[in-house]
Amino acid sequence: MATWRANHYGDAMRIAIASDHAAIEMKAALREWLIEEGHEVADLGPDSHDSVDYPDFGYKLAAVVAEGTAERGIALCGSGIGISIAVNRNPAVRCALVSEPLSASLAREHNNANCLALGARLIGIEMARACVSAFLQTEFGGGRHQRRVDKLSNPSC
Repeated sequence: MATWRANHYGDAMRIAIASDHAAIEMKAALREWLIEEGHEVADLGPDSHDSVDYPDFGYKLAAVVAEGTAERGIALCGSGIGISIAVNRNPAVRCALVSEPLSASLAREHNNANCLALGARLIGIEMARACVSAFLQTEFGGGRHQRRVDKLSNPSC
């Protein structure tokens, strides 16, 4: 397990971040930015450009979020597609693949997403930061959305 790193101030969250080899640079940049913003961040790997299998890191991220060690998760791979599928295999996790801030915000407000997936080969670091910022700043809307979110984990609701 990675060591949590943080600057403590404001409304810090515990955030886990993981990627595959295609998103190493974006992961490092987002990790440092999140720490500068005051969040506690666990980097779940990988630590090099050596080829890895994104499901391994997606499953690891999902487990940390599902057990409550991290409040939110950020999953990265080349397109964001593969790792988002892996993360969503865990029934306690709702991972939204986004490429712009409105979708990141709506994923939180309407779907109570607790993980965000981004494609490092598809968006730049500034757009990634904007998506993560919207994701972290938006609260779940509850109300009519709650019954729908409940059905994601229990279809018979």
